[in-house]
Amino acid sequence: MRGKRAVVLGGAGFVGSHLCERLLDDGAESVLAVDNLITGNEANVRTLKPRAGFQFVNQDITEGLEVDGPVDFVLNLASPASPIDYANLPIETLRVGSIGTENALKLAEKKKAVFLMASTSEVYGDPLVHPQKEDYWGNVNPIGPRSVYDEAKRYSEAISAAYERSRGVNVRIVRIFNTYGPRMRLNDGRVVPAFVGQALKGEDFSVFGDGSQTRSFCYVKDLVDGLVRLALSDVRGPVNIGNPREMTIKQFAEAVREAAGGGRQIVYHPLPKDDPKQRQPDITRARTLLGWEPKVKLEDGLRDTIAYFREVAARPSGT
Repeated sequence: MRGKRAVVLGGAGFVGSHLCERLLDDGAESVLAVDNLITGNEANVRTLKPRAGFQFVNQDITEGLEVDGPVDFVLNLASPASPIDYANLPIETLRVGSIGTENALKLAEKKKAVFLMASTSEVYGDPLVHPQKEDYWGNVNPIGPRSVYDEAKRYSEAISAAYERSRGVNVRIVRIFNTYGPRMRLNDGRVVPAFVGQALKGEDFSVFGDGSQTRSFCYVKDLVDGLVRLALSDVRGPVNIGNPREMTIKQFAEAVREAAGGGRQIVYHPLPKDDPKQRQPDITRARTLLGWEPKVKLEDGLRDTIAYFREVAARPSGT
C-alpha cells in the first residue's frame, strides 16, 4: 500500500476504522474515510485524524460520491451490519447496498481504481451446505426479517460483477464471516458484545434457541489482513474470509465466561426467524490464492476485546 491512495466507505465503523489504520500503517499516501455515522462512530477514527494523509468526511454515499484527485482503491464497507441495526434501518440498509454500492462503483470506474466489495456470509442464508464454499448459491428467504441485509449484499455482489463484466471495473468481492474485536458497539445485538457485556455485568447469558447453532469467530486484525491481501491481489470471484474454527453458541458463551471471569447461567430464548443453524467458512481459496489464514487465537482475541469494553465502560459518559 506504500504510496497508494484509498477511499474507505464506512470508514468510521468497526471494521472500516481498523482497515483505515492498517492502510496508514502500510504506508498509504492518503486514506479518506467516508461515513454518515448512522451506525459508525467518529470516535473510532479519533486517533487517526492527526496522522498525515488521513481525512474523514461525514457523507451519505447514497446521495452521491465525489473525490478529488487520483484514487487507487475504493473499499466499500458501508452498511449497517448487525441484526438490530438492519431491523431498525431496513430501507437505509437496502439503499446503501444498492444505490450506495453503485455510486461507489462509479467512483472506482471514473478513477480506474480497484474496487473491493465487502459482502457477507449472510449471502449463504441458512445454509444447506456445510462448510460454506464460494460456489454455494445460498438458501435465503427474500422477504424474511433478515432479507434487507441478505438481499442488499447479494445485490451488491451482482452489481459489482455486472460493472466488472460490462464496464471493466477491477472488482474484488470478500464474504466476511463473524468478526469481533475492539470498537464493536456493546449494544449492537451481535453475540460477541452481547455476551461480553453480560459477563462484565455479572448477568445471565442470553442464548437464542438451544445454543447448538454454530458460528466461527475471526479477530478483526486477521480479517483486515485478508481484506488488504485481496485488494492487492488479482483474484476474481468471491473469497471467504473468516475463521474456520466452528463452535456452538453455548460453547462460545462458556469461552466468554472464562475469558471475562464473570457471567451467570445460560438463559434460553426463542430462536429468531431465519437465524442460520450453521456458519463455517471454507477458506481454501483464501489460503491458496492469498496465502491467508487467521492467526489470532480466540482466547487472545477475547482478552483484547474484553479489555476494550472494560475501558469503554470506565470512560465518563459521552466520551
